[in-house]
Amino acid sequence: MSQATNQSWGGRFSEPTDAFVARFTASVNFDQRLARQDIQGSIAHATMLARVGVLTDDERDAIINGLTEIQGEIERGEFNWSVPLEDVHMNIEARLTDKIGITGKKLHTGRSRNDQVATDIRLFMRDEIDVIEAELVRLREGMIELADREADTIMPGFTHLQTAQPVTFGHHLLAWQEMLTRDHERLLDCRKRVNVMPLGAAALAGTTYPIDRHVTAELLGFDRPAENSLDAVSDRDFAIEFTSFASILLMHLSRMSEELVLWTSAQFDFIDLPDRFCTGSSIMPQKKNPDVPELVRGKTGRVYGHLMALLTLMKSQPLAYNKDNQEDKEPLFDAVDTVRDCLKAFADMVPAIEPKKDSMYEAARRGFSTATDLADYLVRKGVAFRDAHEIVGQSVAYGLKTKKDLSEMTLEELQQFSATIEQDVFEVLTLEGSVAARNHIGGTAPDQVRAAASRARGALASLKGAA
Repeated sequence: MSQATNQSWGGRFSEPTDAFVARFTASVNFDQRLARQDIQGSIAHATMLARVGVLTDDERDAIINGLTEIQGEIERGEFNWSVPLEDVHMNIEARLTDKIGITGKKLHTGRSRNDQVATDIRLFMRDEIDVIEAELVRLREGMIELADREADTIMPGFTHLQTAQPVTFGHHLLAWQEMLTRDHERLLDCRKRVNVMPLGAAALAGTTYPIDRHVTAELLGFDRPAENSLDAVSDRDFAIEFTSFASILLMHLSRMSEELVLWTSAQFDFIDLPDRFCTGSSIMPQKKNPDVPELVRGKTGRVYGHLMALLTLMKSQPLAYNKDNQEDKEPLFDAVDTVRDCLKAFADMVPAIEPKKDSMYEAARRGFSTATDLADYLVRKGVAFRDAHEIVGQSVAYGLKTKKDLSEMTLEELQQFSATIEQDVFEVLTLEGSVAARNHIGGTAPDQVRAAASRARGALASLKGAA
């Protein structure tokens, strides 16, 4: 066998791989990130092989000690990664053989790089999902606490980005929290399908060695071994599902970011973000730019792209494994990193939001936000809703002409549109009366917001770590 060919498969070839092709097909530059999981899987595999008698206990111990030493070399930055060895698996196996001799070559008994890499990716994704969940929990906890504190802080609610009805800042934050609740559930559901072990499927058809896949699954913390060897090595649904979760999560964070960007503007002036989450301008000294939400909003597109890349990668592949699958790692790795960083940024930033209560209140006073309350008032007095709608519309037209909000009009001014209106109308035209009147589950009343925050706290406590 030529020394220039890969040690794992060079025996069949009569000439070395072209240097460009070697670089083009190699994955070690990015899949070395899986080194810890690769060693973890190899230790479990060697342990299982010894239990079923394929390896001796001494061979198992030599392999495990060698792999542990290699892990240390990698962590210290002393490991020499080789492109001709193609990937993380062969780099580690070659180094193991250098260290312990021929016993190192026995490690690959009963497995293939196909099931090995599928196992590594699942171990990696399981670890990363747990980290991401911790950041998501931290964000949700901070958001719930801020919502509870701001249950009485009145702000305008919007539809079509036009003032609609008064709500509270706490109620608005809990709307964000509902989005994150669904994201959290999707993440944990995804983790269930990640936590299935491909190892033992070998190249595609299983192995003739007397392996015990249940032992390996237990050692690695998987829920169960994959049922079908063909599917086990070629399935990347879990990667697509994760990037789907990531895309929906980033869509939610982007919507939140858009509101934060608007709210920090001089035109809204609803909130202030601490300086540590913002930057200035190189030419305009007055500027304070909300860079963190802007970047989260911007990074959403790259995560969408990764989802499309993985869907496209898999759409035409016949069973079982194909080299195409090597292209799953870079989009998946970047999606993981982007989601984790965006969540960390939000988990740090959201609890530090400082609402400008006076500005919010004044904005809610503008735009006739209690018009619906006046219509409801008339209906309770016996006026048909369509007639009430017409009456309030005429009142708003008068307010636009006189530059008066409904709450600023006199009783006589209001009665010119309906004699049904009486002095008690001013109880419903105030912002406080408007939000307090929606005193039902899911409503804007401050007591309901606090109750919703309490329920959200309890639901989060039962959900977190559920995997």
